[in-house]
Amino acid sequence: MKLKSLYFLLLLVLASCGSTKNISNLENASAKEVISSHKAASPDFKTLAGRVQLVYETDEKSQSITVSLRMEKDKNIWIKASILGITIAKVLITPTSVSYYETIGNTYFEGDFALLGEWIGTPINFQQAQNMLLGQSIFTLNPSEYSAAVFQNKFKVQPKQQPQNFIHSLFLNPDNFKVASETLSQPKDDRLLSIRYGDYQKIENQFYPSTILIDTSEKGSKTKIEINYKKIDLNVDVSFPFDIPAGYEEIQLN
Repeated sequence: MKLKSLYFLLLLVLASCGSTKNISNLENASAKEVISSHKAASPDFKTLAGRVQLVYETDEKSQSITVSLRMEKDKNIWIKASILGITIAKVLITPTSVSYYETIGNTYFEGDFALLGEWIGTPINFQQAQNMLLGQSIFTLNPSEYSAAVFQNKFKVQPKQQPQNFIHSLFLNPDNFKVASETLSQPKDDRLLSIRYGDYQKIENQFYPSTILIDTSEKGSKTKIEINYKKIDLNVDVSFPFDIPAGYEEIQLN
């Protein structure tokens, strides 16, 4: 047997052990099969509670923060950020709004996803934020519009025709069909979003990220975010307490 054939046989065995849907020939897998397997790999849960270590770095500052993360899938993302056990900020994200307050400057924000876009460094909505935290593609993948091929031990998925000023590429792990990396480039706007994932952890027979590295740049301004999941509990009782303290000043975005 040729070395190349042996290699793809090994990938096939890994894929059949690690995913809910087997693809009979990885080398010749269609975009429909790959995208279908990626969608099937989306975690199925009602609630999630996690403890996260987050490092946030911009051109002006670098900060390490302990984060309590709670999710009600497709409904709520709740974040409490702390330093040395002291709460410094809370965030509540729903499909229609973002609410936030921070205790150091006594400021708050209530509105659309503009603030979330400022933090990440690129525009983003609720579903994209949820997908990013779970290792799923931030863009909807239509098999009729995307191609798939094996490249450097991964599935490379990209649009058959890249829209003007919009270059999207996605790499999926062949063993679990979760995102290995995803990039979006908008050259005319000098904007780049890069998301890379480390190893995935298996919890209740589903795959969740262990580490997420997010790099964004826009017109020379760079943001780096490193997310390390320390603990994830599924389908537990969670609440989303969020009350803006009296006397806080509202943030106005330009």
